[in-house]
Amino acid sequence: MTRTGIDLLSAATTRIERLRDRFDKADRVVYRFRQNPMSILGLAVIFAFVALAVFAPYIAPYPADAGYQGQPAVHFSQSFQPPSLDHPMGTDQVGRDILSRVIFGTRISLTLGLVVLSIAIAIGVPIGLFAGYLGGRTGLVLMRVTDVFLSIPPLVLALAVSVALQPTLTNAMIAIAVVWWPWYARLVYGEVLSVREETFVEASRGIGASTPRILSRDILPNILAPVTVKFSLDMGYAILVGSALGFLGLGAQPPTPEWGTMTAQGREFLPAYWWYSTFPGLAIFLAVLGFNFLGDGLRDMFDVEVE
Repeated sequence: MTRTGIDLLSAATTRIERLRDRFDKADRVVYRFRQNPMSILGLAVIFAFVALAVFAPYIAPYPADAGYQGQPAVHFSQSFQPPSLDHPMGTDQVGRDILSRVIFGTRISLTLGLVVLSIAIAIGVPIGLFAGYLGGRTGLVLMRVTDVFLSIPPLVLALAVSVALQPTLTNAMIAIAVVWWPWYARLVYGEVLSVREETFVEASRGIGASTPRILSRDILPNILAPVTVKFSLDMGYAILVGSALGFLGLGAQPPTPEWGTMTAQGREFLPAYWWYSTFPGLAIFLAVLGFNFLGDGLRDMFDVEVE
């Protein structure tokens, strides 16, 4: 048998063994996840928020108050109504139903988190892949650029970018994404350094596979677990940072029903009208808590450590 034939047989055998190991590992990881009650709770909370975001027009008692299909309605005669059966979370200074606005705010917060982390992954993962696999001068330059961004506190950098841009929800997403991609680049870089010397990668090199093919078919699937865990943990933090920018007036602007913006507006009327800030703040707390619980469960399930 020729050398090429031996390499092909070795690569095929290695892939079959990896497939068998994946099935066995899948059973183990699901069992670990089910053994953690906090992860189940986190999954339930996130599922509830997703359902609220998807079905907001049908769940919210007063969709018009949240600006559904137009500018938010105003009802001055119902301003600052305390929580009641008609308005379970009360009303704001112009009579808008806070429950409806909190429900629609779920759409904004989840969209912000998904867009920010999608951009961060789209930038950070390729940089980490190429830096870790190619090494040398290319890897050194890419990681030094990453370290420059990592040396600046995330919230400070996000504030600086937000101040430089016009304060809108879109610009807030851009500002947070600028903060986040280096963490994924650093995480992927470390994972690739350990995976690139594995036998199945050497076998792919032996049969002449190209670098893009090795990165996409051999290395990337084996580093998805830590990236997935970090994504779930970062969703809560991204929502928190987005709400912080809204609270400071650098994110979504009134009358957009964004949780941070609503909390900032309500603080002016504390403590007399406590419900105005309390319920949007509680929504932020539950969303962050849910994603943290889910991320901890996924970390135990995949048995990985992320920063």
